[in-house]
Amino acid sequence: MDKRIRVLVAKAGLDGHDRGAKIIAQSLRDAGMEVIYTGLRQTPEQIVKTALQEDVQVIGISCLSGAHMHLLPPIVQKLKESEASDIMVLLGGVIPAEDITDLKKTGVKEVFTPGTPTSRVIEFIKNNVQL
Repeated sequence: MDKRIRVLVAKAGLDGHDRGAKIIAQSLRDAGMEVIYTGLRQTPEQIVKTALQEDVQVIGISCLSGAHMHLLPPIVQKLKESEASDIMVLLGGVIPAEDITDLKKTGVKEVFTPGTPTSRVIEFIKNNVQL
C-alpha cells in the first residue's frame, strides 16, 4: 500500500475567512493527499498538538488577518520543542512581500500569496516531502 502525504490545514488566530483554506484542502485531497482541516480560530498550541496526533508531514496555515508574524513563529518553535521540526510549515494568504523573508528565517518553508495556482502548492508539497 502506498503511503500518502498527510497535510494539516489550519486557520490560526481570529481570522474568520476560510474559503481559501477549504479550496486548498480540497485541491490537496484531489491530488491524492490525506488532509485534516482543523477549522477556524486555532491557537498555535492546538495546531501543533493536532499535527503531532495526526502524524502529518505538512502544516498549511491560512492567514488573512495580518497576524502572521505573531502566529507562525510560535508554531515553528513549538514543533522544535516537540522534536517535530521535520514537519514542513507552509503559509498562504495576504502576506506582505517584506515579511516573507523573515517568515522563512523563522522556519516557514514557503509562502503562497493570493493568485497562486493550487497546482503550484501541490507540486511544492510533492517535491519537498519524502515519505
